Amino acid sequence: MGYVDLERKMAETGNFTPSPREVFDWVCAIRRAKLPDWRVLGNAGSFFKNPTVTPEQCADIIARDPKIVHYPMADGSIKLAAGWLIDACGWKGKSVGNAGVYERQALVLVNRGGQANPVTGGEVMTLAKAIQTSVYERFGIRLEPEPVVV
Repeated sequence: MGYVDLERKMAETGNFTPSPREVFDWVCAIRRAKLPDWRVLGNAGSFFKNPTVTPEQCADIIARDPKIVHYPMADGSIKLAAGWLIDACGWKGKSVGNAGVYERQALVLVNRGGQANPVTGGEVMTLAKAIQTSVYERFGIRLEPEPVVV
């Protein structure tokens, strides 16, 4: 299937030919487990795209960080897990002002200020730039934001 969490769910349940509805339900459950409920903790969702690199670039990173999460693509490139890169740089759970990195999924940026003192766009962008700089300095990878920033 190509989606590690779904493959894990199939192994757990012993159901290796799930119906479309079962796949839908599993994906929803997986996402609920990883992402904060926006009604409780405001968030920008998955903020960065998973970058793709050449096999040579991936081999170089693996030589330094063997646990890097990566997925071979049909075109020969390798997709890296942006959340893993961010977590490896120590950002999970950290904040800049009221913008924070979610403790359970480093790819998600959250509002630490709540309704009383909400995060500003500037704080989100300052945090995003700091994350991008850290990942680039450690891995030589440029993370691209998922949302369109205007």
